[in-house]
Amino acid sequence: MKIAINTCFGGFSLSEKAYEFLGIKWDSYGYHFNDNRVDKKLIKCIETLKHEASGKCAKLKVIEIPDDIDYKINEYDGIESIEEVHRSWC
Repeated sequence: MKIAINTCFGGFSLSEKAYEFLGIKWDSYGYHFNDNRVDKKLIKCIETLKHEASGKCAKLKVIEIPDDIDYKINEYDGIESIEEVHRSWC
């Protein structure tokens, strides 16, 4: 499974060029994909446009993990990573 993440401080955002590629109305924050980072069109956009897909203060990257992994996107100051979900008790 391929997942789109941001790898620098600032947060996930798409460029105007990425929105044009995707054929949707531009917004400077990328909210259209905050809950759907596995969207096939989004993944193709980032893989095709490379650094030109990234919005202001973003550096987008596609990460590939096994399909059967239960994962979450961990974020700190805009930098994201993929983590496998584990059980925990308090």
